[in-house]
Amino acid sequence: MTMGDNNHHQVFDVSANGYGESKCFDDDGRLKRSGSVWTASAHIITAVIGSGVLSLAWATAQLGWIAGPTVLLLFSFVTYYTSALLADCYRSGDQVSGKRNYTYMDAVRANLGGLQVKICGVIQYVNLFGVAVGYTIASSISMMAVKRSDCFHKHGHRAACNVSSTPYMIMFGVMEILFSQIPDFDQIWWLSIVAAVMSFTYSTIGLGLGVAQVAERGKIQGSLTGISIGTEVTEMQKIWRSFQALGAIAFAYSYSLILIEIQDTLKAPPSEAKTMKKATLLSVAVTTVFYMLCGCFGYAAFGDQSPGNLLTGFGFYNPYWLLDIANVAIVVHLVGAYQVYCQPLFAFVEKTAFEWYPSNKFITKELDVPIPGFKPFKLNLFRLVWRTIFVIITTVISMLMPFFNDVVGILGAFGFWPLTVYFPVEMYIVQKKIPKWSARWISLQILSAACLVISIAAAAGSFAGVISDLKVYRPFNTPN
Repeated sequence: MTMGDNNHHQVFDVSANGYGESKCFDDDGRLKRSGSVWTASAHIITAVIGSGVLSLAWATAQLGWIAGPTVLLLFSFVTYYTSALLADCYRSGDQVSGKRNYTYMDAVRANLGGLQVKICGVIQYVNLFGVAVGYTIASSISMMAVKRSDCFHKHGHRAACNVSSTPYMIMFGVMEILFSQIPDFDQIWWLSIVAAVMSFTYSTIGLGLGVAQVAERGKIQGSLTGISIGTEVTEMQKIWRSFQALGAIAFAYSYSLILIEIQDTLKAPPSEAKTMKKATLLSVAVTTVFYMLCGCFGYAAFGDQSPGNLLTGFGFYNPYWLLDIANVAIVVHLVGAYQVYCQPLFAFVEKTAFEWYPSNKFITKELDVPIPGFKPFKLNLFRLVWRTIFVIITTVISMLMPFFNDVVGILGAFGFWPLTVYFPVEMYIVQKKIPKWSARWISLQILSAACLVISIAAAAGSFAGVISDLKVYRPFNTPN
């Protein structure tokens, strides 16, 4: 077993086809995987109900009461459908005994090969890097919100209460440097469960505050078509913002880029694809209900004034302690979600380094660090250095580019079509040998083309947003 492989999956991993292999190992010679529908769902919910949920009230406000919920439902359907197609690509050939593909890139290599593998790798890893930046920005905004909420509580809502994001981004970076030393995906299952609980905590608080606001006002804000042209925005801004809202919703649903990696933690029988489809259905259903409630109640509470980030945009000031709890929960969740997204990237770099320099002591040597009462922690110097540099780079970029909504929109647009739709559809066509121009083939291509158009529109809207932000922007200064 190479170190690269070992890095990718260790202990708690799962899946075997029940053909009488050893009790300790799976059919590929790796240690038995132990993941279930529940652990996979925890990973997915940690990845999906991320900071994206907080921009949904804003996105719904751009689109209005008809288009907003409709777009949310459409995205959830597409995400579930294409994730089910992707789950079938974990094994090549037979679903029970075919060769395993350990990563998204392995699946593309086995089914499509050639240049598509490189394109997929670039898009996937740039996206994972982008998510790390997005989550650093989001967590610092939440930490600032706690500070500002306490300041408003003490000095009144008119107080300036300006806070710099830089120290908070550095704090988040330091936490990530520590957690990044967890060797691989299987060993962060506990972090995923904590993060999933946190995501429910802050989403529920956001939802509760929205419901309370609607009840207090006694009327539902907002309109059927969203933000009104003239009073709030120009016609051109309305179009760009609607496109940007599509990007924000796409980002809120994106987790396909780590689906295969999650599936590779599942035990078998039943086949991994079956378990993964159950976990996907459960997670996407739970997520969609949450998204509909948070997006719609946020919009109902604030109408056209819906903030870009529901819990930090100061649509709510009170009860201030409840807002603080919600924002702390966001930070804890993002600490975990950052790891769920970055582990595949870490594993890829370490595996590649090992393959290129198999005899380099710096890359291969592991030191035992004694921990009283526990097994010694295996510290790999290359892992320590490279993961630390990675976290530092994402933190510095976050300080330079602190616009949450636009970054979220660009990430959603950039990753949604290729990773959530195009590759799963193309691999499924190859795997199931669907004949060209058959009804099934045509309908899959129509789905893919429609999603491409949405992605292009969303990217255009988000870039327009960044350009307008840059006009009033000063580096290392998060807009309050």
